[in-house]
Amino acid sequence: MISGKNNEFIKEISKLVSSSKARREKGLFAAEGIRLCRDALDSGAHITAFLYTSEAAMKYSADFDSLNSAADKSYELAGTIFNKIADTGTPQGFMCIIKSELDTKIKQIEKGKKYLALENIQDPTNLGTILRTAEALGCDGVILSSGCCDIFSPKAVRGSMGAVFRLPFMPAVNFSELISEADKLGICTYASTPHEAENIENIDFSAGGIILIGNEGNGLKKETVNACTRRIRIEMKGRAESLNVAAAAAVLLYKFNL
Repeated sequence: MISGKNNEFIKEISKLVSSSKARREKGLFAAEGIRLCRDALDSGAHITAFLYTSEAAMKYSADFDSLNSAADKSYELAGTIFNKIADTGTPQGFMCIIKSELDTKIKQIEKGKKYLALENIQDPTNLGTILRTAEALGCDGVILSSGCCDIFSPKAVRGSMGAVFRLPFMPAVNFSELISEADKLGICTYASTPHEAENIENIDFSAGGIILIGNEGNGLKKETVNACTRRIRIEMKGRAESLNVAAAAAVLLYKFNL
């Protein structure tokens, strides 16, 4: 049992929870809570460490046995120590440390499939929500520009509701190279923009392709929009200038995957 806040292992876990740099360097990330830990296990993620409190082990005994057996190592933490490293306001007492090299990564894009590409999304909660929606609506994968926030941040992992373990994704992509590769393969790229764009209601998406959505404040870069095959927009009737990026992604993906 670990009860000291100055324990070196606890310091390392705190860094994984709080620092994207630490997650990249270690190739690990944290999933907190009974639901996410269960999703990680059921999805076949490599759990390098399982952290728990005695109270949680008793309350969720069946899940505790499964996670304890699957993890490379298990550690019991005092409640005060677990609360110190937790990212949530009311911790449930379960946390898994997971290898970030998941089998769900896209190796290459394919003609006939439907992808969502995100350029420079900064809010991890938005990113997690988009991943959850993409999985729910049957998207074949999500492509992330090199300027996107960390897909393995606690808020993104939690917001995805386990989609991060199952949804194919391609991280740290140069979008100029992505669009060029799509052109060579005959894959249509759709830039989401309100400027000189086609109403999505008038577009046949049955052949698949890639829908590109940009940053929360600035949208897609001008050069990205210009490079895409077509420009698309969501028709709005109210006075709001735009939709939240996660809401826009939901509307676009629903139409895209009909």
